[in-house]
Amino acid sequence: MNQKKNGYSASDIQVLEGLEAVQKRPGMYIGSTGPRGLHHLVFEIVDNSIDEAVGGYSNKISITVHKDNSVTVSDNGRGIPVDIHPKMGIPALEVILTTLHSGGKFGGSGYNITGGLHGVGLSVVNALSSRMDITVKRDGHVYKQSYEKGRPVTKLEIAGETRETGTSIFFRPDPDVFEETVFDREILIQRIRELSFLNKGLKLVFRDQREKEVFKQEFHYSDGIKDFVLYVNKNKDIINDPPIFFEAKKDDVIVEVGIQYNSGYRENLYSFANNIKTQEGGTHEIGLKNGLTRVINDFARKNGFIKDNESNLTGEDIREGITAIISVLVKDPQFEGQTKTKLGNTYVRGIVESAVFDNVEDYLNENPPLARKIIEKALSAKRAREAAKKARELTRRKSALESSALPGKLADCSERDPAKSELHIVEGDSAGGSAKQGRDRNFQAILPLRGKILNVEKARLDKVISNAEIRALITAIGTGIDDDFDLKKARYHKLLIMTDADVDGSHIRVLLLTFLYRYMRELIEAGYVYIAQPPLYGLKRGNEINYFYNDEEMNKFVKESNKKWSIQRYKGLGEMDPEQLWETTMDPEKRTILKVTIEDAIKADEAFFSLMGDNVEPRREFIQNNARYVTNLDI
Repeated sequence: MNQKKNGYSASDIQVLEGLEAVQKRPGMYIGSTGPRGLHHLVFEIVDNSIDEAVGGYSNKISITVHKDNSVTVSDNGRGIPVDIHPKMGIPALEVILTTLHSGGKFGGSGYNITGGLHGVGLSVVNALSSRMDITVKRDGHVYKQSYEKGRPVTKLEIAGETRETGTSIFFRPDPDVFEETVFDREILIQRIRELSFLNKGLKLVFRDQREKEVFKQEFHYSDGIKDFVLYVNKNKDIINDPPIFFEAKKDDVIVEVGIQYNSGYRENLYSFANNIKTQEGGTHEIGLKNGLTRVINDFARKNGFIKDNESNLTGEDIREGITAIISVLVKDPQFEGQTKTKLGNTYVRGIVESAVFDNVEDYLNENPPLARKIIEKALSAKRAREAAKKARELTRRKSALESSALPGKLADCSERDPAKSELHIVEGDSAGGSAKQGRDRNFQAILPLRGKILNVEKARLDKVISNAEIRALITAIGTGIDDDFDLKKARYHKLLIMTDADVDGSHIRVLLLTFLYRYMRELIEAGYVYIAQPPLYGLKRGNEINYFYNDEEMNKFVKESNKKWSIQRYKGLGEMDPEQLWETTMDPEKRTILKVTIEDAIKADEAFFSLMGDNVEPRREFIQNNARYVTNLDI
């Protein structure tokens, strides 16, 4: 057998020097070159300034977005060291900016507790910026140096004298790297506000110079996590005021916890470790849950709320309507999980659990009326859970949730691979009929919904699964809900919500999104949920027809074509024949769809509560604040 020469030798092995690895594979270091990665650049630099604040060296950070979408981050910390590095023979500043895994976070005496894991932050931002200018104030001098695409273009020089200390970093994201270089103000503000809550007493100033009038917002919370809980619970019907709040320290772990209950049914638990949002939880979150479950049950039994022959409250019972925030500072954090946002230090669990038990017990003993309210709410949740369990068992017996019997009105597709299948959730039987006729039966399933589904924001689980339309939806999707939810059982990897472009259609869409967010949130997080965008207008002339999705597009077309068109305004999907519905809304080659994402869980929770909850005032405030963004509203 003749063996081919593969031409694979040592000369084919590519060694990426310095920051070349970052520029070659930026996604490995910042997640993506899309909006998430772009904003990550700002957060990497801000996190360095936060580390100065955590160490007690800084109390103010300024973040400015300039007109051209360049950014400056400044702090009044110690200033990055500028003396010559003993091993590298160049200024320490240049080492930090041009070398991966360098900095004061690797066992030296620079930092005790840090948020950064890899020490790659500043060098990565430098590598992915077309320009970076550094100004350091320390040792009585002002030092400056400039970089382009990660390489120094000036030497470190003394530019003046000063009594101040601190670091200022200006950078312009490299347009050759990023898909777009426009920063979203809301994404930046959300994280800046979060960091301000997590670092009490720290002042963060945000400026946006891109508008005619400079936007400025300051964040400064003297009570930290306590203020955070009150912020999340604003406009909600509060059960325990003041909230439970405490700080504890043991060994090298600092624990800060805030807990407050509201009259709703949702559990809002947010956990952080070294200022990093631990979306996958971890040992600190387990400690919080275990400590809370133990102390509430212990107090309830001692005070006769639970009899000897009765079972304990579960963690879910105790956490109904809770807003709880835990922040821990750990000297050497170990992060695990798919996104490296799960705290793994085992000893943290015991420290947190003990701190929660002791401090919550003190609060309950010192506030008997509030303790009674908290326990009565948990007991009410227990009764509802038991009722839901019976309802779920009943529904299972009726083959509504788990059997192979699919809802009769579902027009399923022939494709059996979920990754290639999509479910169109359509408003009304009329539109459902057109969609069934117009679809591609190979991979598109249609589920028409009759009327408006239950508003799950105002109902517990037992009521939710008793609703016929919701049961049909659960069965069609296949994942189950609540404790039974299993993403692997999803029958479709695309769920498209198709509703009319009117007020009722918008309401139905919000009701569906509320249900999916509250009971099948993993579908949204997996990127399975989409909103169909049917056209608003059809312009016809002879056999020619053009579709438009907003007034601006249509008016521009009419003006430029200089012809007379017959204009049809589509107020409902049912007004389209099957061919039109396919061509405009269902054909993967031509349609426009929006993916539903959750960038900020706190903001999403607040929006759903404001729109769908019992309180009128938050809804009125939400409408007043957002009315100017509404287009194509039919009255």
